Amino acid sequence: MAKKLRVGVLFGGRSGEHEISLVSAASLLQALDRNKYEVIPIGITREGRWVLPRGLPATGSAAGGGKALTHGVLGRALVDGAAVVLPAEPGDAALVPATADAAGVPLPLDVVFPVLHGTFGEDGSVQGVLEMAGLPYVGAGVLGSAVGMDKDVQKRLYKQAGIPTAPYLAVRRQAWENDPKSIVAAARRQLQFPVFVKPANLGSSVGITRVRSASALSSALKHAFEFDRKAIVERAVRNPREIEVSVLGNDEPQASCPGEVIPAREFYDYRAKYLEDSTRFIVPAKLRPRQARRLQELAIAAFRAVECEGMARVDFLLERKTGRIFVNELNTIPGFTPISMYPKLWAASGVGYAELLDRLIELALARHQEKSRQRFSVALPARRGGVLKE
Repeated sequence: MAKKLRVGVLFGGRSGEHEISLVSAASLLQALDRNKYEVIPIGITREGRWVLPRGLPATGSAAGGGKALTHGVLGRALVDGAAVVLPAEPGDAALVPATADAAGVPLPLDVVFPVLHGTFGEDGSVQGVLEMAGLPYVGAGVLGSAVGMDKDVQKRLYKQAGIPTAPYLAVRRQAWENDPKSIVAAARRQLQFPVFVKPANLGSSVGITRVRSASALSSALKHAFEFDRKAIVERAVRNPREIEVSVLGNDEPQASCPGEVIPAREFYDYRAKYLEDSTRFIVPAKLRPRQARRLQELAIAAFRAVECEGMARVDFLLERKTGRIFVNELNTIPGFTPISMYPKLWAASGVGYAELLDRLIELALARHQEKSRQRFSVALPARRGGVLKE
């Protein structure tokens, strides 16, 4: 019998998106096939402790239809989980007890599936730890993750690649606190109201405000700066359709069919995404074939521009009157909740949820194998008389 892959599912984290991560992880843990994988849930508390949750119900296709796993169950299981650490050094790539007197033995992993949204999980931080530990992991690497999180740097790369984005200003908290009047003046001069104000390094619409006039800009920026030291002030696209495309792959990425999000609220904010069920999804989106192809082309171009790998969801704004397309942002760890668009779009494109997880794990292992061909040291020339030979 073939040895099962041991997959660590990493969730929770020190982020404003902690709860969303729990919802995504619960869905993913339910779907991973226990006939193929030995699944190890690994939680990160709000304080940043890594734990192995206790008392989780059996899940997966080999569990015989066990009790459903919910984000609430996951959250409670983090409270008294056994503390572990992942040493940032290559070798056995194993979780070890956090204290010298802790019971248990090292727990080796074959691959990690991070389902960490936001700060410390989607920004390259945990990807760096996994790289140091020599562990394969699903999704973008350190660079792609960091750029995918920073909306300012992301948009700069899009501009360089000729990918259309809405005009914007990047504002640092220190500059705002030192001279708020000049920031307001720049926004008046360079942008047209209404605008969206958002933290540069966060997702799930946390900290975002739609601002209709310059008089409301101050409070919106203060709110954004609660979550990040850099904010984006971006011109609102007029009467847009919100279109999303999922991308899958490493060196040869593929794009799903486009889908449309129709929020009941003013825009697709946090409540519309996670707390209400009034948002409508049209999959595939009703588009002309030429429009659909262009969206797929731009999704792949955006994926490549930020050096992404594995997976991403690319969000677009399609201006109804002109038909102009703008890339809004790219998400390197999209939601995996039951209503999330990333799996929905692939399902509509012929790749079911379980198969999608299989392919993502395969891509992680393939990238790790490819990277193993690299040299990380150079032999120095022999010494002669105490000095290096030229």
